[in-house]
Amino acid sequence: MWTETPSPIGPLRIVEHRGAITAIEFSPWAEGDGRPRGARQDDLPVLVEAVRQLAAYFDGTLTDFDLPLAPQGSDFQQRVWEQLRGIGYGETASYGAIAHRLGMTNAASRAVGLANGRNPIPIVIPCHRVIGANGTLTGYAGGLERKQLLLDLERTDALF
Repeated sequence: MWTETPSPIGPLRIVEHRGAITAIEFSPWAEGDGRPRGARQDDLPVLVEAVRQLAAYFDGTLTDFDLPLAPQGSDFQQRVWEQLRGIGYGETASYGAIAHRLGMTNAASRAVGLANGRNPIPIVIPCHRVIGANGTLTGYAGGLERKQLLLDLERTDALF
């Protein structure tokens, strides 16, 4: 099942399966990608809660999400996504730092970047908080403009 919600970075489609969030998708929607989504159901409790928490995040009143998550990916991707969850609101980390947290060298930065780019639940699993070693913005599935907006939102709210 899925629902849609407006946001400052454009409409978001939130997808759930068996009571857990499996994806948050940016508009325009990627149809025909093989992901099961089911029918739209705006009143499903887990989707209602996800919409509420995302609205609170964008309002600057929520810094930690508390949603059941079930991202689908390889063991390595799961390990990377778990590390992303440890990057706090208003903080950033480099791809190399994530590799080191996984017990790998900087040579694994590219693999970390690829796993980061495959994160199916952006914002909640904060892949936007991963930046280049020199502090520059690097790729983001939602586009660099969205990534910058998310980082700015967190920096602004973190100051007050």
